Amino acid sequence: MGVARGIGILAGTVVILGAGLYGPATLLGPLPAASVSRIALDDPEPATPPVLPASGASAITLNAIDAPFAAAGNTEPMPMASITKAITALVVLDRHPLNENEPGPTVPITSDDYLSYIDYRDSGTRTVTVYTADAWTERDMLQAMLLSSSNNHADTLARWAFGSVDEYVVAANSWLAENDLADTVVVDATGLSDRSVGTAADLARLSALALETPAIASLLSEPVTGLPSRRGVDNTTTYMPENGVIGISRSYTDAAGICLQFGLDVKVEGVEGPLRVYGAFLGQPDWDTLDAGMLALVESAKAGVSARPAIAEGTPVVTLTTAWGDTARGVAGLSPDTLRWIRTTPSITVDTDPVTTAGAGATIGSILVDDGSGTERTVPLKIDSAVYDPDFFWRLGHPAIVIDAWIDSF
Repeated sequence: MGVARGIGILAGTVVILGAGLYGPATLLGPLPAASVSRIALDDPEPATPPVLPASGASAITLNAIDAPFAAAGNTEPMPMASITKAITALVVLDRHPLNENEPGPTVPITSDDYLSYIDYRDSGTRTVTVYTADAWTERDMLQAMLLSSSNNHADTLARWAFGSVDEYVVAANSWLAENDLADTVVVDATGLSDRSVGTAADLARLSALALETPAIASLLSEPVTGLPSRRGVDNTTTYMPENGVIGISRSYTDAAGICLQFGLDVKVEGVEGPLRVYGAFLGQPDWDTLDAGMLALVESAKAGVSARPAIAEGTPVVTLTTAWGDTARGVAGLSPDTLRWIRTTPSITVDTDPVTTAGAGATIGSILVDDGSGTERTVPLKIDSAVYDPDFFWRLGHPAIVIDAWIDSF
């Protein structure tokens, strides 16, 4: 206690005594708040960070807005092969929207489209056959482009929606900028050019944009039908579905290496709904490396994703001690069981309200828990036993403490 404060308490006591208010002041005056001390927590359950490939570039995110919560490898823009076609699909759908399973308008096959098909076929790149008399719907076109990675269908969609591939490229780069994907640039609709590039961070968020688009999500998950099935369209995006992987694009070029764009559903037994993460792997050197990288990510997800409470209910966090000798503990209240990826050892910050008296179970503050899941969680801080007002004799016998609290109340 400082000298000035001690003098103030002494002066206050003299004034109270001089005014004949000693009894009322000590018996009715405010009480000092209990002192608070932290309790060391037991070792928490282990955290499991995501395991990502050492080769190429990779990133995973929880949504299309936030930055990835894990990334590895090259952070610079890299060639992205047919992931470019996912951009083509999103940009075309931005111009010509489709609802889930809606066929959409007919896309005519022009002589330029047919010649484009011949050129791509003769160069040995992926195509799906078209003829000028065909009647492809917009959904049919998207199926051929996304599921069979048809290069001629990518160019046809770009010409149909924007007048030319060059005009499409301008629109696509504007769309990328509008969606805060500034490190991704396209120069074509197919991804065959090594100048169509993106970062793993951008393309992980692009995965979320694709799977959050009903027209794309539905055609990735449903059988090929109609004209596309008769022309040999097959789903090349399917990849490790038994492990919860949702393939969006799986492709290779000499410049890009192997590239994968995906979602991953992680389920926890007894908990409703999976936790979905979105990701991209770029520049993988071979298929075995891709498989090993994905399996390592899946296993780390199984270990890291949990619905356990942010901090177990009843965990003692602080001890409260009053000036008159009462003690109680502040314990964690109930926190919701929310699916999340616990990536770091949880750290907690405790904010305790001033406590003089309180009934058992009263909320006396909050606990902020950060477990690296991307969202800090606030848990109520409860008092585990009642703290009562001191008795008559304690108040009369401790005037300095009561008067100090009285001065603090002003």
